[in-house]
Amino acid sequence: MAHACFRQSIPFCTAYETLGEEGLQHSLAEPEVVGVFTNAELLPTLANVIDKADTVKYVIYDGKPEDKHLDKIRDAIQSRQGKVLTIEELWAEGKANPAEPHLPTSDDVACIMYTSGSTGAPKGVILTHGNLVASIAAVELHVGDLLRPDDTFLAYLPLAHILEFIVECTMIYVGVAMGYGKVKTLTQASVRKCDGDIKAFKPSIMIGVPAVWELIRKGILSKVNAGGSLKQKVFNGALTIKKNKLPLLTSVVDSVVFKTVKEQTGGRLRIALSGGAALSKETQEFLNNALVLLLQGYGLTESCGMTAILTPEFYSYGPSGGCVPAIEIKLRDVPDAGYFATNNPPQGEVLIRGPAITKGYFKRDDVNKESFEDGWFLTGDVGQWNPNGTLSIIDRKKNLVKLSGGEYIAIERLESVYKSSNLVSNICVHANSDAKQPMAVIFPREDNLTSAAQKVGASGDLEELCKNRDVAKLVMEDVNQVGKKAGFKNLEMLQTVLLVPEELAMTAAQKLSRKDIIKKYEGDIKKVYM
Repeated sequence: MAHACFRQSIPFCTAYETLGEEGLQHSLAEPEVVGVFTNAELLPTLANVIDKADTVKYVIYDGKPEDKHLDKIRDAIQSRQGKVLTIEELWAEGKANPAEPHLPTSDDVACIMYTSGSTGAPKGVILTHGNLVASIAAVELHVGDLLRPDDTFLAYLPLAHILEFIVECTMIYVGVAMGYGKVKTLTQASVRKCDGDIKAFKPSIMIGVPAVWELIRKGILSKVNAGGSLKQKVFNGALTIKKNKLPLLTSVVDSVVFKTVKEQTGGRLRIALSGGAALSKETQEFLNNALVLLLQGYGLTESCGMTAILTPEFYSYGPSGGCVPAIEIKLRDVPDAGYFATNNPPQGEVLIRGPAITKGYFKRDDVNKESFEDGWFLTGDVGQWNPNGTLSIIDRKKNLVKLSGGEYIAIERLESVYKSSNLVSNICVHANSDAKQPMAVIFPREDNLTSAAQKVGASGDLEELCKNRDVAKLVMEDVNQVGKKAGFKNLEMLQTVLLVPEELAMTAAQKLSRKDIIKKYEGDIKKVYM
C-alpha cells in the first residue's frame, strides 16, 4: 500500500491500533484522511469512530469481518458518496482502470507517522520522500555489506513502527526475501501443536524491541533450568567459553551445546538488531553468546528510524553504535544533572540534524518551536560519546529524577538492567523527589516466581503471591542483586517493590506507558513507598 501511494505521490498516515478510539479519531481528523486501509480485526475500532471521522470516504480492508461492523461503516461511507472495498475488489478496480504514475519530488510529503507517545494527543511526524530515501540509503551504506543474497527477514512489528517500516523498505531495496509473522505467534511458547513463526520461517535476519529479546532470553533459561543441575552447569560453562573467546572450544560449544537453542529460531539466524528502547548489557551478551550476533541501534520516528547502528567492527555491550551517514549528532550540556560535553567521556542531550530528519510535526507549531533549535532536533535523550566514536544512550531528560539527597538517578537505565532478573517479566521504576531510593512496580514472571516463593513458604496463584509481602521482599532482593552486579550505587537500589498480577501498560512501540502505570497503582504505591 505504501509503495502504491509513493508511486502516485499520495501522502499517507499511520496509526497504531493501541492508540485507542480517541487516538485513532485524532489521527484521522487532524490530517483529514480520505481513505483507510485496515484489516477485519481492526474494523470494530474504526466502526466506533467512523461517524466522527467525517472526511473518510473510502475504506479498504483485508479478511472477513463481522457484518454488524461492516454495515455500520458502510452506512457512514455511503452517506458521503464513498465506497467500502475488500482488498481483492481494489485490485480488480486497479487492473480495470490503470493509472499513470505521478511521481513525487524529494520535498513532497511521503507520510505522517503518528507516534504512540504516553502523554497527550498523538503527534504526527512529517516525513518527506527525501527523508525516507536518505534513511534507507544510510542503512544500506552502513550495514549493507553484512547482507547476503540468500538472506531472509522475518517481519512482525507493526508497520506504524518507524523501525519496522524503514527496515522493510531497505530489504525491498536490496532484494532480501521477507516473511510475515505476529508478536503473539513469534515463539513456540506462544502457540500450541505447531512451530512459532521464527522456527517455521527460519530467518537469517531479525529486528526486535528489548521486550522481545528479554522474552527470548528468559525462554531459553527456563528450558535450561528445567533440564536439571547438570544441564545448567554445561550450559553455563559453554557461556563462559564463549564469553572468554576461547577459539578452540567456541566452535565445539556452538555445535553441541547451543545447537538446540539455535534450532528454536530455525537454525539460520545470524544477525539481529535491537531498537526502540535500551537493551540491558546482560541480555545482549547472553544472546550474542548463546544465539546470534545482536547489534544495537538508536533512532526516532523524527530521524526516520535510524540515527546510529552498532556494526561488528565496533562491537561491545551497551553502545548504540556509530552515526549513520544521513545524520549529524552533537551533545548539549544538561547542567542540572551533571552531564557536560567536558566530562570524560563527553555526555549531554543528543541533538541531531541531516537529510533524514523530519521537517516537523503536522499542525503543531507549538511543539515544533520547542523541538528544534538552529536546525537541530532536540531528542530529549541523554547520550555519551565512547572512546571509539560510538554513541551510548544513557537516559532521557524527562526520566532523570532528583532524590532527597540532591543526586539524580536515570530510571530508564535502571529498568533496562533490573528487567534481566529471572523473576521479572516487566518493571516500571518510580521515584519521589523526597525519597532516598526509588521503588518499582513489577509484573513478575509467574513460573519462576511460583518456584522461588517456596523459599519463603508461600504458594498460591499469581494474584495471591503478589499480595504476599515476603514474596515481594524476595523479588526485591533478587532485583537488587542484579543491580549490585551491574555496579549500581546504593541510591539506585530499590527501596521497595509492588508486585502486580497483570501486565504493565505499554505504548504500541512497546515502551512503558509510565503515566498510566503510576496512575493505576497510585494508591498501592503510597501504601508501600515512603
